[in-house]
Amino acid sequence: MTPTQTVRTIQACGCSPQPARKTTRQVPPHVCSEHSSVATRATEAQVTEAVAVAGDWLEAQKLDIRVGKVISAELHPDADSLYVEQVDVGEEAPRTIISGLVKYVPIEEMQGRPVMVLCNLKARNMRGIKSDGMLLCASNGTHEIVEPLTPPKDSMTGERVAYGDDETATQPEPETPNKVQKKKIWEAVQPHLKTNEQMQVVYKGTVMTTGAGPVTAPTLANANIS
Repeated sequence: MTPTQTVRTIQACGCSPQPARKTTRQVPPHVCSEHSSVATRATEAQVTEAVAVAGDWLEAQKLDIRVGKVISAELHPDADSLYVEQVDVGEEAPRTIISGLVKYVPIEEMQGRPVMVLCNLKARNMRGIKSDGMLLCASNGTHEIVEPLTPPKDSMTGERVAYGDDETATQPEPETPNKVQKKKIWEAVQPHLKTNEQMQVVYKGTVMTTGAGPVTAPTLANANIS
């Protein structure tokens, strides 16, 4: 490109021609310094947004949410609204988990049911029986419909969820139950867990997945997760 061509190109974008000077920053000859600065600010904004999204995922990844399978469910001996379930989450022995689902799910539908389990909550006594985890459920706005979340077909029992294009193998280790309680991690993440129009579970808009696909609710779109 000749010097005359360079001047015409710069003037075409509304900037005055600049005298030649030494600089450590290389700007392509067809881009003026003002436009280059705009591009740089746009790139920085994209990086900031990407870091923020990654930070969101990291917060959710502090939770140990796994694919589980209900081996058995029975009524709690001292509470008519509670089931006492034995749930396989990929460990040596099943976990005892207590859920307030009697009003919403018939007991025969609980037997052998694939579920999603929050595994790193501190165990707590519920009417004299220790519950070591929580079945994650979707509910409508009036809480008249409550249904356990469903892992995709062919998910492996004990598999941890991931978010978006993330891979389970690259996730950080989940926090210990003590830290989850102390830092109120579940309380911070839970309000941002929803289902979308396709009934897929999302965290701040990012789909929760296993290696087999998205985690879903059976029938509820735009629902809360707890």
